[in-house]
Amino acid sequence: MSFAEFYDAYEEDKREAWQDYYTYGGMPVVLSLDTHEKKSKYLRDLFDRTYLKDVLERYKVLNNEEALATLLDVIASGVGALTNPSKLSNTFKSENGLVVAPDTIDKYLGYFMDEYLIQKAVRYDVKGRKYIKTPSKYYYSDPGLRNARLGFRQIEETHLMENVLYNDLIRRGFDVDVGVVEIATMEEEKKVRKQLEVDFVVNRGDNRYYIQSALTIADPEKKKQEIASLLRIPDSFKKIVVVRDYLKPYKDENGIQYVGIEHFLRDESILTG
Repeated sequence: MSFAEFYDAYEEDKREAWQDYYTYGGMPVVLSLDTHEKKSKYLRDLFDRTYLKDVLERYKVLNNEEALATLLDVIASGVGALTNPSKLSNTFKSENGLVVAPDTIDKYLGYFMDEYLIQKAVRYDVKGRKYIKTPSKYYYSDPGLRNARLGFRQIEETHLMENVLYNDLIRRGFDVDVGVVEIATMEEEKKVRKQLEVDFVVNRGDNRYYIQSALTIADPEKKKQEIASLLRIPDSFKKIVVVRDYLKPYKDENGIQYVGIEHFLRDESILTG
């Protein structure tokens, strides 16, 4: 279920719906379970007995279960972080003592995407109008499955909020990339080129939207950091900052719109209207 569907079906205090959603995800059965233990067991069993088992049997990789499980853990732990098969291969070797070739990891990632366990977002150079082949970002298709994979030990709202946003934009039928805005700046009297990130470049036909996901912009410096890339995009497409705060949509003097995550997820017209 999307958050909007989850919210409408949620029978407890609606103020707790968002936290429950980014913790346990949108599997419909979760709504019928009343304790953490029951929800956790259901999600773990679903992951192991359905998704992982299907990958192992369908692609005949039963002898590589450890590598597959480790890859799922690494992606879950670094959800939304830039990475690539070579970097993941190095992580396997240094942190887990496993030697797995980058090509094999790339193949395994493809298996997980085919099973709708994870999704891949590639980088797009906004000014240069071109795709950057590597690195990319990976998101879990359901935050509850991601959290269950990690034993509910890394409930980091900022990353999970970004994951949920990505999933919802994909659900709405948009093409979603990770944006890069290159700028030139002076540091110690030297000209330095830097890359600023736009969390999501969202496209449908001729329409485009730029979205930043930020837990909060209460601190002026944090706000300045979050909108730096948006201010340097040389076009007039809509620019939005989605925050955790319960915030109704408003625009600042730069034409950038700000809105709370719950409003954004429950009202699709905020993006396209």
